[in-house]
Amino acid sequence: MHPNDGISDGQPEPPVDAAGTAGAGEHPEDAAEPAVVGKRRPRGRTALIIAAAAVLGIAGGVATGYGVQAGRAPTPLSALSQPGLAYPAKALPADEAPDPLPASQDRRVRTDGDLRKLIVPRPKGWQEDKGLTALTQNGWMGVDDYALNFNNEDYMYGDLLDQGIRRVAGASWKKGEYRAADVYLVQFGSGAAAAAHAEDQRSYMPAKSAAGNDGTAIKGSAEGRYYLFAAERKAGYLPFYQARAIFSRGDVMVDIHIYDSAPISKKDIRTLAERQLERL
Repeated sequence: MHPNDGISDGQPEPPVDAAGTAGAGEHPEDAAEPAVVGKRRPRGRTALIIAAAAVLGIAGGVATGYGVQAGRAPTPLSALSQPGLAYPAKALPADEAPDPLPASQDRRVRTDGDLRKLIVPRPKGWQEDKGLTALTQNGWMGVDDYALNFNNEDYMYGDLLDQGIRRVAGASWKKGEYRAADVYLVQFGSGAAAAAHAEDQRSYMPAKSAAGNDGTAIKGSAEGRYYLFAAERKAGYLPFYQARAIFSRGDVMVDIHIYDSAPISKKDIRTLAERQLERL
């Protein structure tokens, strides 16, 4: 078999010429080229036949499966109507129908009215702050004006619209030369949206750039909290103190701020928040 032949042709190999072999040793350039070690043998027809059979088998199986499924009767869907519905089949007689909730108990009736009337009354000794009143229209505040209270007002404006904000009622008071307070009632289309906006605001309060603490729970509120901020001090300026309360009640999110150049007590922000909660 020739060294370069991968497969024997079945014929007997020719005898080896000893003299020629010896000559090859003397003249290396006349020696035959060595066989290539590790060269892959070419695939024969057997592998091609097996592959073709596998493809035909898969195609045939798929076609048979579609044929069997097409011959079956369609499975009927379950009925949409279900027995045992919670509401009665017929309306109750007028004398048996329950009376509607009074406005004092129906929270939605209260908040769908004049939202400005639900703002907590101005504390004794405080005066109306004309600065914020100029931003509002008789106690109403535009969504864009409310968004100005945040660092990224463009993002907040779009986020409030996405959450389904309806309207904002606001009030601002001042006491003395430096103490001021803002109260915002932010109403949404649902209680879930109001709670989500309140939670978004509470989520960053523990950061050092905000209050820097977890705050204190507001009595009577499920998730509401109030916070005292660390004083901000800059050379040439009076120190700046801030307190904030955040909670929701129904579809209204409440945002309360107190500012002063002197320390703000927990009682001040807690009392204002609790009174506003009772008002709702």
